Amino acid sequence: MSATINCKEFADYFAVPVQNKMNPAYIFEVEGKPHSIEEYYLDDLGHAYHGRLPPRVLEEPVITKDIYEVAISLIQMFDDLDMKERGSKTWSGAQFVLERSSVLVFLPGLGEINYMHELLTNMVHKRLQVYPLHSSVTLEEQNNVFLSPVPGYRKIILSTNIAESSVTVPDVKYVIDFCLTRTLVCDEDTNYQSLRLSWASKTSCGQRKGRAGRVSKGYCYRLIHKDFWESSIPDHVVPEMLRCPLGSTILKVKLLDMGEPRALLATALSPPSLSDIERTILLLKEVGALAVSGQREDENPHDGELTFLGRVLAQLPVNQQLGKLIVLGHVFGCLDECLIIAAALSLKNFFAMPFRQHLDGYRNKVNFSGNSKSDCIALVEAFKTWQTCRQRGELRHPKDELDWGRLNYIQIKRIREVAELYEELKNRVSQFNMHVEPRRPVMDQEYTYKQRFILQVVLAGAFYPNYFAFGQPDEEMAVRELAGKDPKTTVVLKHIPPYGFLYYKQLQSLFRQCGQVRSIVFDGAKAFVEFSRNPTERFKTLPAVYMAIKMSQLKVSLELNVHSAEEIEGKVQGGAVSKLRSTRVNVDFQKQTVDPMQVSFNALDRSRTITDLLLTVDVTEVVEVGHFWGYRIDEKNSGILRKLTAEINRLDLLPLPVRPHPDLVCLAPFADSDKESYFRAQILYVSGNSAEVFFVDYGNRSHVDLDLLMEMPCQLLELPFQQSHEALKGLFPTSAENMAELSASSPVKDNEKYLIRVLLESFSSNKLGTPNCKALLHGPFNPYELSVIV
Repeated sequence: MSATINCKEFADYFAVPVQNKMNPAYIFEVEGKPHSIEEYYLDDLGHAYHGRLPPRVLEEPVITKDIYEVAISLIQMFDDLDMKERGSKTWSGAQFVLERSSVLVFLPGLGEINYMHELLTNMVHKRLQVYPLHSSVTLEEQNNVFLSPVPGYRKIILSTNIAESSVTVPDVKYVIDFCLTRTLVCDEDTNYQSLRLSWASKTSCGQRKGRAGRVSKGYCYRLIHKDFWESSIPDHVVPEMLRCPLGSTILKVKLLDMGEPRALLATALSPPSLSDIERTILLLKEVGALAVSGQREDENPHDGELTFLGRVLAQLPVNQQLGKLIVLGHVFGCLDECLIIAAALSLKNFFAMPFRQHLDGYRNKVNFSGNSKSDCIALVEAFKTWQTCRQRGELRHPKDELDWGRLNYIQIKRIREVAELYEELKNRVSQFNMHVEPRRPVMDQEYTYKQRFILQVVLAGAFYPNYFAFGQPDEEMAVRELAGKDPKTTVVLKHIPPYGFLYYKQLQSLFRQCGQVRSIVFDGAKAFVEFSRNPTERFKTLPAVYMAIKMSQLKVSLELNVHSAEEIEGKVQGGAVSKLRSTRVNVDFQKQTVDPMQVSFNALDRSRTITDLLLTVDVTEVVEVGHFWGYRIDEKNSGILRKLTAEINRLDLLPLPVRPHPDLVCLAPFADSDKESYFRAQILYVSGNSAEVFFVDYGNRSHVDLDLLMEMPCQLLELPFQQSHEALKGLFPTSAENMAELSASSPVKDNEKYLIRVLLESFSSNKLGTPNCKALLHGPFNPYELSVIV
């Protein structure tokens, strides 16, 4: 029997009537004889923590910075406690060697584990081996927890409640318990489950305490006040039936034909509330699992007959949304993909996210998802790739399979479990005459795009209304934050130190793991990092932007080794260099230039001729007010376009070697042109025998017959596109300042270029000495909401 079970509740539930009185079932207690474990609370730790202890009143479950510091102080104190108990030291040469007992720290989630790991890593000369333990770590990382530490080192295990039971590390002597957990709860509005931070129950904390004292005397430190423990910590955890969706339970009740669900569930050990039952029945009717006739006046609104869909869902070991996904997959011809998704989402995610390598794991998942940016499609592609490699015999030996898993950041044991559930689901749905068609060679080039679109429609139908969160991006704020730069290629960094352009190589190195940096514009305390894009990625948010945003979500530390502003200004030409503090500097990595930019005027400069700053643009398509496509019609750009058009139409054009599909860059005629001339274009979508194309040098669109599309020669594909995309919402063209913002290259003073060159030369030759401080950046940040399809 579990140590966390409420024995009295069970005994009362199974009571039997004896002489007009209910006698509860007998309870037998078998006491073990573990080593003694001493318990301590925050009230007892004044000697271990010399700072100010946290207040006694805690309004909500949260870990403050002070609590983390108490935990760190405790770990530092354990050396003294070990030596005091042993009363002796052993020396090996000049090195002090001590058998240091292990420490198990219970934290509520991965974010807290990461933060605690960072604090312990920054402790120098403490000889600690720190291991994370939670549900998403790889099996190799889990096995490290049971290894003996290097002599003289202390093992620290940072764990969620996964180590609360069924995992015993024998050398654990100290347990530090934050008394928090993340509990699976159901949202009343959406009927969706989520993990919510809450206080752990006393029975759970007792289980945690029992992880110590296995081989010797143990110590348990609960980082809350004792009076809070006695008055506010719940005795037992809330039963799952009271906090999780009841859909599967009600469907099984209906399948067994045991009466009305409300009446049967009322007899449960911990009966759910009537409102939860009634709400679940209404949701099952909305899904289509229960029938809604609406013809009889005496019909019970909180009950209903099982439909065919309901019978299928009741037979599948997955939740209602995934069951409906399988049925819709059969209807729309993508049953195989839907079975894979249902199996993968029902079990643990088989994508590996090794500790401190989350960004690499995320990049691998993005690669599997292709252009969809969908977790579900990434699961399908990864599973099919694994299946194909096994069928070809490439993963015949277990070592080969493990190596393939490490290379692709996939946990082999978990993907095998998904494969087993996939086969089980396939067998179960075959009873309802739903079969997976054997895969055949695909001759149609559009098949992949069609299947992906159909799968996205099926996902939307299965998860409705819970498949996405819609938020309208604030375009005005995006333009202001990005200074008019393209949000699909650019991210913003804040807290840039003075003279930030000196450290452009460090910044480039920080973002090398995301993608190739095209340019960085330094503007005061901000830096705009723009990534390079291929011609075929013209209309998409770059994967590098997604990677950069993921860095911010993972709280990846972005630090620069910098010089103080006073040191720079004091050693380079007196105070003349200080004017560069407010100068906007553009670093172009393709041209290998570092140049000042002047994008706004002060009162003295407004007399400057505005005509030097104008960009003349021919608008070819207006998306909305202040948002348009066009191309520059100045003399230089017009000459480039004339030469490009003449070059295209001198060539002997060839038909497309592949079937037209979206994103394909090709040559197409423009319908409104006087003569039949071809221009560079990108296919937006294909419909029947025609396609809508976007002319990449002019910014307009047109419908073109598929037979008229021609192959683009390689030498033309390498040339940059000439169209310009502007989003100027909130800017007024009559303003001198805003005209200057439209300028691609505003005039700057020669002495600013000279001072930048002097600073860069001084910095590269190390005349300023070694950087004497660190700057912690904030970001990366992209104010334009990224679109992600399920």
